[in-house]
Amino acid sequence: MAKSQVVAKGGYKPLSSARVWQDYLTMTKPKVVAMLLLTALVGMCLAVPGIPPLKAVVFGLVGIGLQSAAAAAFNHVLDRRFDAKMARTYHRPLAKGRVETHKAVAFACVLMVAGFVVLWQLNALTAWLTFASLIGYAVVYTVWLKHATPQNIVIGGLAGAAPPLLGWTAVTGELHPHALLLVMLVFTWTPPHFWALAIHRRDDYAKAGIPMLPVTHGIGYTKTMVLLYTLMLALVGLLPWLTGMSGWLYLIGSSALNLGFIGYAVKLKFADEPGHAWATFKYSIWHLLALFVVLLADHWLAALLI
Repeated sequence: MAKSQVVAKGGYKPLSSARVWQDYLTMTKPKVVAMLLLTALVGMCLAVPGIPPLKAVVFGLVGIGLQSAAAAAFNHVLDRRFDAKMARTYHRPLAKGRVETHKAVAFACVLMVAGFVVLWQLNALTAWLTFASLIGYAVVYTVWLKHATPQNIVIGGLAGAAPPLLGWTAVTGELHPHALLLVMLVFTWTPPHFWALAIHRRDDYAKAGIPMLPVTHGIGYTKTMVLLYTLMLALVGLLPWLTGMSGWLYLIGSSALNLGFIGYAVKLKFADEPGHAWATFKYSIWHLLALFVVLLADHWLAALLI
């Protein structure tokens, strides 16, 4: 059985095949991809009154998943030197030297091409939009925005907000204002989600020289921005109901979730305690997942009542 090697003190230490596959899986950020696919699936379901076509669901999720995994792998490649300086990421395969850079690039390219080909079987619009999102995250955000401005996550968050739109177009082959509302929800959610993490890991980012908001403007200012964005998210969260896209179940569920997020942000700003920024970050993940589940439940309830 072929073995990979990694530099270790005193020479090269062979790695088992299982560890090699684990490293390649790690580069795809499977938990992040899973969350993106959930939002894409909800976009698919909301695009039609009933159950979306099986081909669109399977090909769409596989293609979006492959492209998202490719973007994550490219992120590992491009950020490997910065990852090596941060406690949160120093153990990543490329930062540790367990995977050679050229192999990681080849792996990412295979995922990217495979994802594009799969999505092309559905429609060109989804294939190109997904590819544009990959470029937005892997190149525009990782290479430029992340190191150029403390507003990096605000501008770059558009790429991460695209999956529900991609799911919608995978089913319909066309853009729709309701799909753009889903993008707005994720786009507005992204800054308070990530800034809570950035507060928790402020010293890490400072050590790596990455101009995240807590590094450039201070933790107090960042807490204020987290609170303001959670308030904005609550307002944006009303739009699906106000436009008739969703009904009362969504309004009640989303309002409760958004009030919870605001509660975390208020405490972070005015009554912070050790570990609360991390708790806010974790709540934000469950918030988004639950928000999209509520969207889907409301949609199917409305379909049953017709």
